[in-house]
Amino acid sequence: MIAEFLTEAPYRFSITFGREKFEDFWGATAENEEILAERRKWLEADEARYLAVLPEAKELLEEAAAIGMASGTLAKDQSTAGPPADLLRALGQNWEPDFLVLRKEPQAVHLVAGCVCFPSSWSLDEKIGKPIEAIHEIVPAMNATIGTQIRIFLERIKPGVSWTRNNWGLSRSPEWNQHPTRNAPRLDEGVGLNEVFFRVEEQSLVALPKCNGILFGIRLKVIPLAGYEGSSEGLKLAELLDTMPEPMAQYKGLSRARRRIAQSLRGGK
Repeated sequence: MIAEFLTEAPYRFSITFGREKFEDFWGATAENEEILAERRKWLEADEARYLAVLPEAKELLEEAAAIGMASGTLAKDQSTAGPPADLLRALGQNWEPDFLVLRKEPQAVHLVAGCVCFPSSWSLDEKIGKPIEAIHEIVPAMNATIGTQIRIFLERIKPGVSWTRNNWGLSRSPEWNQHPTRNAPRLDEGVGLNEVFFRVEEQSLVALPKCNGILFGIRLKVIPLAGYEGSSEGLKLAELLDTMPEPMAQYKGLSRARRRIAQSLRGGK
């Protein structure tokens, strides 16, 4: 089940994307009721933590909503009236994926709105208003390697298609919402494989051509690693953990645990 996400290591940055229809990524799945219930729970509990919007995002949000209604992933009577915060909230309550809205400007792409209920140890309110390079600045070697390529790709992204890729990590908790304030348990050298979860972010980039923006979606999958001992998938993951550069292992929260997890995946005790 994890094999499809192990085609490249998480530290080998790539801007290679697949292509699919908008509704294939943004449409409802069999888990629609469960996902939306979880999203709405967190939005009701602390909206300011999971929603962020700047005034200049209004037209971009309206365009995103229009694409959603045209594709059938949103109800056709979705209102776009009122302040941008109201529209952002409505989208966040009705789309399954988390999402960010980016505005393309000369020589920069800025984050102007977002609804992120299932973050992987990062905080939306710390990123709002920043250019894409600043959002990724803490990732070891990322801007030094393909930061400029990412910005150019975002500036030139073609409309009418969902451009997709995956990003994976490991966690000691199956919880979808791992906002930093929730203090999810950390991986360490004593962790057992039955405590480790493979956490995949499936990502979608969609051009908002009328308003010169980008809609960035994030779907989450959480897969227990227990049972992968000795399997071809488990052995591949063990190899990736062993060869991961230390700065990236630290960034991913794997520095203390990766040898132990790799050993367990190979069938060791």
